Amino acid sequence: MNKSSNYSLCFASSNANKIEEIRKMIPTKFSLLGLNDIELYEEIPETGLTFQQNAFQKADYVFEKRNINCFADDSGLCVYALNNDPGIFSARYAGQQRNSLDNINLLLSNLSDIKDRKAFFITVIALRMGNETFYFEGKLEGEITQFPIGENGFGYDSIFKPNGLNHTLAQMSTEEKNQISHRYLATKKLILFLKSR
Repeated sequence: MNKSSNYSLCFASSNANKIEEIRKMIPTKFSLLGLNDIELYEEIPETGLTFQQNAFQKADYVFEKRNINCFADDSGLCVYALNNDPGIFSARYAGQQRNSLDNINLLLSNLSDIKDRKAFFITVIALRMGNETFYFEGKLEGEITQFPIGENGFGYDSIFKPNGLNHTLAQMSTEEKNQISHRYLATKKLILFLKSR
């Protein structure tokens, strides 16, 4: 690769904050674009049965539509005692309204008689470059608390306590959470890969 060239790379997201966060991390030889930058506004299909399939489906969709190298992520919370539910349905566990409070209440209800509350957050990133696809995974192990604690974060953060810590993700600052999060761990692997290209 000619080091002086700039290679366009798309992140299959329209979340400006997430895009900016990754833009600060990736090598300068890559010019990072979001979905809005490539004028892709339609809903991207997400019908896979695993995090890996969903991440690939999104990256592949963008690549085929715009012919640009692309990566996409899929994340969720998995509870061992619930056969890894809510899993890929984490965002819509309690229904299509995608309400975090409803999701939390349903999960706590489903765990009410269960002692083993071990769980993990997972992120899988799929990177489509030409005819090749590469995968990067980040995992954060922990347990589900008895009730929500903390005001920060989003989703299930207020009921997830990482192993080795005495507080939930919702009690941490964004900076603290980003240093240990599943998304950060997966992204770090992606960045190391891009630096090696």
